[in-house]
Amino acid sequence: MSTSSVGRHAGPSGGSGEPAIPEPTYAERARTLAYLGRVGSLSTHSRKQAGFPFGSVMPYALDDRGRPIFLISSMAMHTQNLLANPHASLLITQETGDGEVLGAGRLTLLGEVALVPEGEIGEARRLYLERHPNSKYWVDFEDFSFYRLETVDVYFVGGFGVMGWVSAQDYSDARPDPLADSAARIIEHMNADHTDALISITRAFAGIEASEAVMTSVDRLGFHVRLKNAEGARGVRIAFLRAAQSAGDVRTVLVEMTELARTPKKPDQAV
Repeated sequence: MSTSSVGRHAGPSGGSGEPAIPEPTYAERARTLAYLGRVGSLSTHSRKQAGFPFGSVMPYALDDRGRPIFLISSMAMHTQNLLANPHASLLITQETGDGEVLGAGRLTLLGEVALVPEGEIGEARRLYLERHPNSKYWVDFEDFSFYRLETVDVYFVGGFGVMGWVSAQDYSDARPDPLADSAARIIEHMNADHTDALISITRAFAGIEASEAVMTSVDRLGFHVRLKNAEGARGVRIAFLRAAQSAGDVRTVLVEMTELARTPKKPDQAV
């Protein structure tokens, strides 16, 4: 099994005898995080201080293979570093509002940075301006050019205890989660208006009684909730009844799961 496939399941398995909970692969999660991001930290090899890494704030866009595209000036120190040594890495971190930096997702793309070939500049320009509209004010300056990171390896961290290498091919072949653009709205809506439904679903589908339940993430295969009960706080993942491809699908599935959770079981149906 490839490293990237480790992320397909989370939760108890093996010796516990409980089934694993399906979730996207590390490669898919990495592509989703890269897709959602707009700015990363680019590390190059310092030309002035040999052997030392040089960090730069770096806006980027992505092409259809997940390769970061940069619009950088020949006068910038990181550009001069890259011309001397093209090996670099781009760190992309998940934005969170709860201050749990180490519990958030992040990934590091390693590769070589080179000028975008002449015949591909038009597409690179389109993608970059779409992602960073304000760059229209300097995109045509003579000292600015488009560069691209050719990924050779990826390291993904999904939070505490969730980490692993993803091959460049698996990363390139993966696609962002279809809920990437709507996940934040889904989470906000569920936590603002349907915490009672989350508690019911958690009881029925995870077998856990909770006084509080907060959705913390959602993807096409399921979602994570942070629970509180007499035993303290914990997180748990719950699978959807079927994969969701849109916010509408999520709503339909969650309504079904809530109805099932609240339907009284007959004696012979008791778990």
